[in-house]
Amino acid sequence: MKQLTRRSVRTLFALTDTAPGSWVADVDESWRGWTGPHGGVIAGLLTEVAQAAAPDRGSVRAVDVRFLGRPGDGALTFEPIVHAVGRTTSVVDVVVRQEAVVVAAGSVTLGHGAATALAARIDMADLGVAEPEMCAPFEIPREIVPVGAHFDIRPAAGPLPLTGSDEARMCAWVSLVPETTTDAAALIIIADALPPAVFPTLSAPVAVPTVTLSVYLHGDLADVPAQPVLVRASNTSTAAGWSVDDIDIRDRSGRLLAQARQTRRVLG
Repeated sequence: MKQLTRRSVRTLFALTDTAPGSWVADVDESWRGWTGPHGGVIAGLLTEVAQAAAPDRGSVRAVDVRFLGRPGDGALTFEPIVHAVGRTTSVVDVVVRQEAVVVAAGSVTLGHGAATALAARIDMADLGVAEPEMCAPFEIPREIVPVGAHFDIRPAAGPLPLTGSDEARMCAWVSLVPETTTDAAALIIIADALPPAVFPTLSAPVAVPTVTLSVYLHGDLADVPAQPVLVRASNTSTAAGWSVDDIDIRDRSGRLLAQARQTRRVLG
């Protein structure tokens, strides 16, 4: 019951429908990442808008976002278009603008669950890490990346960022601050909480902005998990100015909640 009393991402950012087919949210400077509003927040709000635009079309199944510009602080406008795909599935395309400039666009796939002849399969894993209460917090420097104040990050295994490690991966328990209901939008923000997975191999930060973010949700999240959740990020490849990260998110029981992939541009 405690989880049900927590605010949603929609409430946290005062996401409001201001006109038919138009939603507005204010992302203040405390949610700023390296170069502008945190990409995960934009993707999470885009997902909330898609659900609001198609409220009877089921749960979020997949989200694909492209970042097209560099927004500043302040209001973002979201414009959804709903496409029905059969009786149980919809795809909602959402354009994100700031002062008439398109800064992002994405597609959200929604769908109802149904009984089928296929047996249900739930990906469970032995986490093999200490409980979050036993893990020391790691703080992203707020003077460089203000959004760090909105994540409680507790490394659970593997190297830390900027330690010159041979391993391009990270593993940490992550909660949002303030904590929200752990729904699709929250998981999308959390998927973008850790630094780029190549950072443990570095000794100084490099600009590695996200160009695309794709997130796949597993199940209906009807049994809403509590935060923190365990986030594992690994750098699949970095070459020729491009870098690809894979992320998975599990609850304390080891149940897979979401998987994500980010394509990043290396500017350093």
